[in-house]
Amino acid sequence: MDAWQAVVYGVIQGATEYLPVSSSAHLALAPFLLGWDKPSLAFDILVQLGTLGAVMVYLRDDVVKIARAMVAGIIARRPFDDPWAKKGWLISVATIPAVVFGLAIKDFVEEALGDPQEVLLELLLTGLLLLGAELLARRRAGQPGRPITTARATLIGVAQALAILPGVSRSGATIAGALAVGVEREEAGRFSFLLSIPVMLGAGVLGVKDLAEQPGLWEREGAGILISFVTSALVGFVVIRWFLGYIRRHSMYGFAAYCIAVSLFGLLATRL
Repeated sequence: MDAWQAVVYGVIQGATEYLPVSSSAHLALAPFLLGWDKPSLAFDILVQLGTLGAVMVYLRDDVVKIARAMVAGIIARRPFDDPWAKKGWLISVATIPAVVFGLAIKDFVEEALGDPQEVLLELLLTGLLLLGAELLARRRAGQPGRPITTARATLIGVAQALAILPGVSRSGATIAGALAVGVEREEAGRFSFLLSIPVMLGAGVLGVKDLAEQPGLWEREGAGILISFVTSALVGFVVIRWFLGYIRRHSMYGFAAYCIAVSLFGLLATRL
């Protein structure tokens, strides 16, 4: 992988990780469209750490408040008294389905990444999830947003578990899940982004483990990983800032249409 390809992969990751269009789908389809060699799964996972860094920097105040409140609550033996601590525990609850589902189908995901038609079908599912969530949210227009409770966090977590599939957008699934249960739009976006942190940290640990267990992988892809990491972090920060402002005032119909159109066009093209 040369430097130019690494930059392109970094831009794709940074631009699509926190938009509801599936970064894994775009990373999986890019080699087929551009005629490049497909990078390893470890590369895909480790490049995501760039966007993880971006969200942690952008939401650093939230992250620090949650961490401090959770520790203080545990020490005081009142773990749920502080609203920030409660949010941290809700994030923990919502993370469980993705961990269980991800470990259960890890081998299937690795195989699916090499099948563009399967990725495109799952991207179609992302578009339909966004469309369905917006239609449900429209029925609640004018009503106050519902708070995120344990039950709602669990449902959002189940939605996130779907994003283990390589064509399903993690942010799209979690925001759609939050909107479907009545959470206010901006809060749905912020919760989705905070929810990405433990999942992406866990995936990063697995990526480092794969890197260590595959002789020569760092020599082949190490420079590309570093370039893509930095690029995805910079692009991701800009996208996060823009999208949280966008979702406050706009629907996700445009993203739904994009996912459905790309999926159908891609499926048609791969069958010709």
